[in-house]
Amino acid sequence: MNPCPCGYLGDAGGRRHCTSDQVRRYRARISGPLLDRIDLHIEVPVLPKKALRPEQADGEASALVRTRVVRARDSQLQRASKLNSELGGKELNKTAALDSECRNLVEQAVDRFGLSARAYHRIQRVARTIADVANKSNIETVHVAEAIQYRTLDRRMV
Repeated sequence: MNPCPCGYLGDAGGRRHCTSDQVRRYRARISGPLLDRIDLHIEVPVLPKKALRPEQADGEASALVRTRVVRARDSQLQRASKLNSELGGKELNKTAALDSECRNLVEQAVDRFGLSARAYHRIQRVARTIADVANKSNIETVHVAEAIQYRTLDRRMV
């Protein structure tokens, strides 16, 4: 989904021409219950042209990322015979148990951003996946904090 009708919200180049009201109306077109069902909401900034040059590629190699993802996926299948996204309520609480510190962090986000119970469980699933990619057996507060950050559309309209 574009950030606004013109697609240039936050653009430093001055191409944005949508008002705050237009952005609010545009984003209201997606219902809360539908938005709740989307696990990751992230903003992707416009890349400067220089970053698209091959000599500028200094990120992690795709093969290394793939290895981590395959390992995380395999550990999910070993642990519960299904992926984290497919876990039911009881399975989620068993497989992606949150300690009191993690639970408090999610509850604070729920209160502060007005998140739903569905969003709470989405955060729990995503935190479990982040921990899996990091090859951690337990969910840590850093994983929960990262998962909460992926819910930007729940908490920021403009």
